[in-house]
Amino acid sequence: MAQGGGSAMLLTKNVVVGGVLLFLLYVLQCVHLVEGSTYVVGGSQGWNLEARSWPDGKIFRAGDILVFKYDTTVHNVVVVCAEAYRNCSTAGYFTLTSGSDKVLLWKGVNYFICGKPGHCAAGMKIAVIAT
Repeated sequence: MAQGGGSAMLLTKNVVVGGVLLFLLYVLQCVHLVEGSTYVVGGSQGWNLEARSWPDGKIFRAGDILVFKYDTTVHNVVVVCAEAYRNCSTAGYFTLTSGSDKVLLWKGVNYFICGKPGHCAAGMKIAVIAT
């Protein structure tokens, strides 16, 4: 009767497992992890009444981060839907108030308004399209 058949089978399994692990390592090295870009809304002026045209000409991607910097005694940020954006409505939406709010963009149109009375109606709102 032949001896050592079990160790040959174990060696074959180890070679297969090792090959699979090497392949996975290779695949992981080929995959580039993409990090989103970070943008300060309004640039050096921050989130203010003139920020409405700030997104114009910029290309945003899902996963990018918008940072809203503002004086908390004067402004805030409300993430809203299209209808609330058009109507400047904050009802039912959470208001961001830190003065340095970070918001992750989702694919599609992302709507932001200032919830302080009269600010949105005066144009303090932006719609950002992320691809």
